[in-house]
Amino acid sequence: MPTALVIGASRGFGYELTNVLHADGYRTFGTTRSSDIQLPPGVERISPIDIAHEDAGAKIAVALGETKLDVVIVNAGVFKKESFGEPNFEDEVEMYKVVAIAPVFLAHHLYLTDLLASPSKFILITTEGGSIKLRTKEEGGGNYGHHGSKAAANMVGKLLANDFYDKGITVTMIHPGFMRTDMTRGVGYDKYWESGGAVEPAAAARSTVDFISTLTHEHTGTFWAPRGPRDIGEAERVLGKNLPTPLELPW
Repeated sequence: MPTALVIGASRGFGYELTNVLHADGYRTFGTTRSSDIQLPPGVERISPIDIAHEDAGAKIAVALGETKLDVVIVNAGVFKKESFGEPNFEDEVEMYKVVAIAPVFLAHHLYLTDLLASPSKFILITTEGGSIKLRTKEEGGGNYGHHGSKAAANMVGKLLANDFYDKGITVTMIHPGFMRTDMTRGVGYDKYWESGGAVEPAAAARSTVDFISTLTHEHTGTFWAPRGPRDIGEAERVLGKNLPTPLELPW
């Protein structure tokens, strides 16, 4: 039986990832920050885990024991809205810590404790918002911490792919789609759910896991939208029409 770990499984997309992976026959672990969170039946919880803390990877490794991982999905994230007129230093630091710094230490601890199988897949859930090329003057500025931390996470993934290349560990960055989640509602993006084609987290989880199953080591260090361009507002303006699904995204 293959084994999967979802880091950031408390709710929404992460919760649904554990549900899909377990249904697909994986022995599935999910991390949560609170020990009160209930995960889907059959999914094994590792808690409390807060990846904003440096020891999170070590704690996960202890909980796993000698269990080798075939798939790791780093899903934990944070989005704090801001503007040029009202930037927030503490919010930006938190976003960078969780989104771009934590994955390095998670990968470090899992590898040094020999918990990443060879071959295996190490997936960073980022967003098309981390693509520099897809940012346009028509879209505007703002949300510096969100976009900057996601771009940094993509760079981290690319560098991890280089470090892991000869170890048989495939590292891929994924934009799972614009979703109807508490996170997007929390920053006021629920007003775009209809016009932006937002999907339920369960649908995004299904398409993400299906896409991960198709990845080979040739895909390491790349950035993808498994659901294609349908919810990427600037895709056609920047990349042209008749774009494929799945869509490889530009940095």
